[in-house]
Amino acid sequence: MDVSRRFVVGAGLGGALSAFSPPASRADDGLLSRAMDGLEDFWLATDAYVFGYPLVTMEMTRRVMTNVVAPAGTRGPMGQFVKARQYPDATFRDVTAPNADTLYTTAWIDVGKEPWVLSLPDMKDRYFLFPLLDGWTNVFQVPGTRTTGTGAQAYAITGPGWSGTLPAGVTEYKSPTALVWILGRIYCTGTPEDYAAVHALQDQCKLVPLGSWGKEYAPPAGTADPSIDMKTAVRDQVNGMDAIQYFTLLADLMKSNPPAAEDAAEASRYARIGLVPGKTFDAGKLGADFAKRIPQIAFDRIMLQFKVGKSVRNIKGWMFDTVTGVYGTDYLNRAFVTAIGLGANRMQDAVYPTSPKDANGNDYSGANRYVVRFPKGQLPPARGFWSLTMYDANYFFVANPIDRYSISARQNLKVNDDGSVDLYIQNQSPGTDKESNWLPAPTGKFVLMMRLYWPTETAPSIIDGTWTPPAVEKVA
Repeated sequence: MDVSRRFVVGAGLGGALSAFSPPASRADDGLLSRAMDGLEDFWLATDAYVFGYPLVTMEMTRRVMTNVVAPAGTRGPMGQFVKARQYPDATFRDVTAPNADTLYTTAWIDVGKEPWVLSLPDMKDRYFLFPLLDGWTNVFQVPGTRTTGTGAQAYAITGPGWSGTLPAGVTEYKSPTALVWILGRIYCTGTPEDYAAVHALQDQCKLVPLGSWGKEYAPPAGTADPSIDMKTAVRDQVNGMDAIQYFTLLADLMKSNPPAAEDAAEASRYARIGLVPGKTFDAGKLGADFAKRIPQIAFDRIMLQFKVGKSVRNIKGWMFDTVTGVYGTDYLNRAFVTAIGLGANRMQDAVYPTSPKDANGNDYSGANRYVVRFPKGQLPPARGFWSLTMYDANYFFVANPIDRYSISARQNLKVNDDGSVDLYIQNQSPGTDKESNWLPAPTGKFVLMMRLYWPTETAPSIIDGTWTPPAVEKVA
């Protein structure tokens, strides 16, 4: 792990380790040695917790999202597409930070026993992307406008150990794990006519087992397991596990979702606490005296990336992670992105600058008025699309009189005489002559999130830092 543990202790967590400090009156060598061994095992266990956080979170998310008999809302059985038919409104509470730019077409599949074939229709020059995430949250392939074009295409998603012959015209995408999440997005303007056009494209997206390719295929009904908690947020379910439950599940998941070859050195360290890829967790090797402390301390280390993460940029009140979708051996960043934005794209496909406070570090409030000014020629540089979305303090949409949850170029933004563009962020209308540029705010606290899909990679570019979001200025 590449974050210094002194930051964790300095953040007020050191007291939790007092149980491993030898009493001053009994500092004999044997006791001191055992205490130091216990401390080392504790930190090793927190490393293992961080390492496995994405895989455990993916599995718990899969359980909740597929625990239905038939597709409905945002959920559907394994191997079946869930098709979002319209943007969420202010009553939507299934997931945080929803978007009002694309319609999702998503599915979970298990390629451990048999490949699955994904067929995509001719998107007719419409922007789309269908990232494929493995069990560790890495985007291992991303068919879409940027990478494969908008023509009709078909892919066989195969498991780690599969070999065989594929039908003509079907390209193999080999998944490193048995668990795969297809997280498709298709751009939509939100008009009735465009909704209808995107619905037609969604209905042409097909997903079938390889053995049923070219045949009539009717997906079997799913099963609803009443023991699965469908109400508690997934992150709360994961964080609520004790260390034994957590590592037992992680070990079972690694049997069909092995760590990558580049993880071998890291994963081998965990044998000391009973965690070995491909084997059942040996709970007897995990010290019971500190097992209860591991989840909270480890999660605090993950969230500390907000302050010390080397891939997190903070510019003019905007914060975003510069390494998403493919993480290599940066396990803390991988866990951090899992915790705050499960399913994140590769940076070449999407960047999400988020502003929880203004440029002066103050909370946003609907009692104030704000302006974001883009100088001439400096609108967000994206080849797909860009938008600015309004959320309340809990990252949900805000009800407003014009039903506008995000603002972008499709609002026919009014341009100032000098070529600049002002976006007005406030609770009340800025006036009919400025409403095209108005992003309604709640009366209380709020958060802003910008989306740049297919950001440019040459200047001006948010990727290389030659473009940055302008500060949100409070109007006097």
